[in-house]
Amino acid sequence: MSVPGPERRLAAVLAADMVGYSRLMEVDERGTLARLKTHRLELIDPAITKNHGRIIKTTGDGMLVEFRSVVDAVMCATEVQRRMAGRNADVSPARWIQFRIGINLGDVIVEDDDIFGDGVNVAARLEMLAEPGGICVSAAVRDQVDHRLDDIAFEDLGAKTVKNISRPIHVFRVRFEPASKAAPEGAQDAAVVANAVAKKPSIAVLPLVNMSGDPEQEFFADGLSEDIITELSRFRDLLVISRNSTFVHKGKAVKVQEVAREFGVDYVLEGSVRKAGDRVRVTVQLIDAETDRHVWAERYDRQLEDIFAIQDEMTRAIVATLPGRVEAATHDRAKRKRTDNLAAYECVLAAKVLHHRSVREDNAQAQRLLDRALELDANYAHAHAWKACVLGQTWIYGWCEDADAALRQVVAELEIALALDDNDSDVHRILAAVNLTRDDHDKAAYHQERALALNPNYDLIVVQQGELLTWLGRPEEGIDWIRKAMRLNPYHPERFWSHLGRACYCAEKYADAAEAFSRITRPDHTHHAFLAATFAQMGNAVAATAHAAEVIKRMPEFSVAASLATQHYKFEADRKRHEAGLLKAGLPA
Repeated sequence: MSVPGPERRLAAVLAADMVGYSRLMEVDERGTLARLKTHRLELIDPAITKNHGRIIKTTGDGMLVEFRSVVDAVMCATEVQRRMAGRNADVSPARWIQFRIGINLGDVIVEDDDIFGDGVNVAARLEMLAEPGGICVSAAVRDQVDHRLDDIAFEDLGAKTVKNISRPIHVFRVRFEPASKAAPEGAQDAAVVANAVAKKPSIAVLPLVNMSGDPEQEFFADGLSEDIITELSRFRDLLVISRNSTFVHKGKAVKVQEVAREFGVDYVLEGSVRKAGDRVRVTVQLIDAETDRHVWAERYDRQLEDIFAIQDEMTRAIVATLPGRVEAATHDRAKRKRTDNLAAYECVLAAKVLHHRSVREDNAQAQRLLDRALELDANYAHAHAWKACVLGQTWIYGWCEDADAALRQVVAELEIALALDDNDSDVHRILAAVNLTRDDHDKAAYHQERALALNPNYDLIVVQQGELLTWLGRPEEGIDWIRKAMRLNPYHPERFWSHLGRACYCAEKYADAAEAFSRITRPDHTHHAFLAATFAQMGNAVAATAHAAEVIKRMPEFSVAASLATQHYKFEADRKRHEAGLLKAGLPA
């Protein structure tokens, strides 16, 4: 008598995982749990029920859901991600709750109330490929859903090799809006082109309001307002209204949108100063004048000891964070426009985002956007500098047919940028980085020093100072600069952890290096190589071997010699230390 096999069925499987759960729990365990519970009760669970889903299991930061219809699964996922984005809109980015979601249509094994098998495993791997707040699906899902839902589109990410799945998976990213159709040739009128000249985001800083009733605090409030205006003016891609203009509103009740119309600005910064006992509190908020929506808000509390030192500290903190929040908000605005309607600045901004993805196709699109920016404004130094940066990426990754010609073009673009604007801190920052890739440490140091002098509160310049000092054999100083950059911008890019990990490794602070690299949510083969070397130096052979295996899995042709050829150490001792760790981890010479 034959024994019946396990029950099998075709199912749409949704896997979801919360981004940055450990970090949020570390910062505010009780608050994170409360917010996550609220989102589950008010948003996620109702969306699952509405779309006929069944929760199979939950973990502290994720869940597995089964749907009988793949269309229902995609509708549920897009509803959750759209509504979560709306809930995050009025919250500090450091407290955002975001999910990655993966959806697969496949065969599953049913046992009691649980499901197993390849269909589940693929969904879990797709979730890991999704961006924070994004959705990735398999080809089977795309084929079933395509053209059935009007308000979404699919972006082909190609075949991906993922952990514990023997075959490549064809992956598609879900776009919540349909792709814009190109305008017919010649449809643009002259007015549109005329309006597309380089338009930098603009901001008016209103005088901070003294809420204390203490006349002495009036000087502090005015001084802080003036310092913020002065320091923001160092950012060449930010148009800042002068102090004399905005201070005409001092002591008056004003409406933000009226002030914005008066000065013709995109954003308004307002705030207050309050003294209580021996403490002073400064509150600031950035408002998008177009939507009257709060983009960012922060509160700073300090002991009132040296009022001038506090004024300097608060200025640094506000100015380090604010341009990034303006850039993010401006990028959100730009995403709502067709490419052919973007201003030169917006083209550069979109190109930056594409460049940071380090994907060949995105790099090509970034080049097209930068070419458009330079068509609109040939003397736009920042666009020339970023074109050099994007072309440099093609050179580093070998995406160009002629490496020598690409490098010559990189140098030419940088020379143009420098001739157009020798006082743009970003131009010098990129020049320092490019010279470092050519192992010209002296030129890199010169341009880095210029960048730092021009804008000492720019987190990308400050972190690069730490990176450069590490290459120059001064990792202890490098660590201090990198940590300073992290303090300046609490919303710093994830790559700052990579710079810190390298500096700690070079300083032989291996435990700190391992901790820094472990903060990277999507490590590539270079991060795994550093972790392998780090654990090898710590004497943890098991962890070192595991990370070494991950390196070879992701890059089978990896060799220690080739890896070291991409590093920019000035001194042989630092190179030898790196080499020793990699070889000790068992990576091929």
